[in-house]
Amino acid sequence: MGYIEELRALVGHRPVILAGSVVLLINEEGHVLLQERTHPEGVWGLPGGLMELGESTEEVGVREVYEETGLTVQNLQLINVYSGKDHFTVAANGDQFYTVTAAYYTTDYEGELRVNLEEGFQCQFIDLERLPERMVGSHREIVNDFAKEFGSIVKKQGR
Repeated sequence: MGYIEELRALVGHRPVILAGSVVLLINEEGHVLLQERTHPEGVWGLPGGLMELGESTEEVGVREVYEETGLTVQNLQLINVYSGKDHFTVAANGDQFYTVTAAYYTTDYEGELRVNLEEGFQCQFIDLERLPERMVGSHREIVNDFAKEFGSIVKKQGR
């Protein structure tokens, strides 16, 4: 049983604060890696997940990207930290939570892209201006913020 499951056993469905990270992997064409998720089914999102005890947000990002895509990332650059009342969620099972999400980007990754079928159906690099219609709302916000703030930097680097 992981930390979140242990916490839920104690507090039930009451609201909790959950910290985590997402990572935007940007390829040479300037496209972002998205994952078509199994939960919620068919919704696209960024690789990422929740913090385990003792982890830094950077470590969460590195671990989650590897678990979900098979890729190893380095040189994470902070985009922003997302939190507050707009980041409240009620899961399908009734669990309530507020998320604190550290969002990073990198162009520095290696390995062979593979899909963890427990986490998603597929992974694709997608043009920042052609995001899927069905996408995690907070992840769309993060990608849009990245494109506004850092998109030109990535293009200047030849990526």
